[in-house]
Amino acid sequence: MRVFFNQILFRGCFWGKDNLMECDMATMPELLEKSLGECPVVDKNGYSYFVHPLTDGIPLVKPELLSEVVDRIAAVSRMDCDIIVTAEAMGIPLATALSVKTGIPFNVIRKRAYGLEGEVAIGQSTGYSSSRLYINGIKRGDRVMIVDDVLSTGGTLRPCLVALREMGVEVTEVVVVVNKGDADAAISEEFGVPVRSLVRVRMEGGKVVVG
Repeated sequence: MRVFFNQILFRGCFWGKDNLMECDMATMPELLEKSLGECPVVDKNGYSYFVHPLTDGIPLVKPELLSEVVDRIAAVSRMDCDIIVTAEAMGIPLATALSVKTGIPFNVIRKRAYGLEGEVAIGQSTGYSSSRLYINGIKRGDRVMIVDDVLSTGGTLRPCLVALREMGVEVTEVVVVVNKGDADAAISEEFGVPVRSLVRVRMEGGKVVVG
């Protein structure tokens, strides 16, 4: 079956309950799963870090992989938003490609301050680093969806959601490519926002295991 959604063709997809597009994964490409199973894992101060094209931009981000992932993001999402929002850095290719496919503009929460009027600074803490992020160009009443490459501890997503809520911005949903932990359920309950992922992974014996 072929379905067109905002002029995007999804193979093996159909309209399911709640007007969400559902996909028969048996007929969908699995480049993402295959690439995750093959990617190297390095130690960063005791933190097992997998190196993957969509999470690190190396060794190469192949267009067929990016295209598959963006199609799958749109397929599991409502896309009921005014703006696609992502955090620097590796969410940027995803948001860019998703914006081109859907016609929805995107905004990047940056790691640098610009000093623009209304700029909001937030703290970010991942499993291996901490920094500041800065929100610009989003205002009260905007309806946004957040797209990112990985969800692990929620150290980036949670402060972004807090800041956007305090700004009066409605977050309609969150979609990540790789879910590496169990923070999604707690974050969804805390903020009342659906948190979806394309794949869930775990680390076993220094390797990435999908599922």
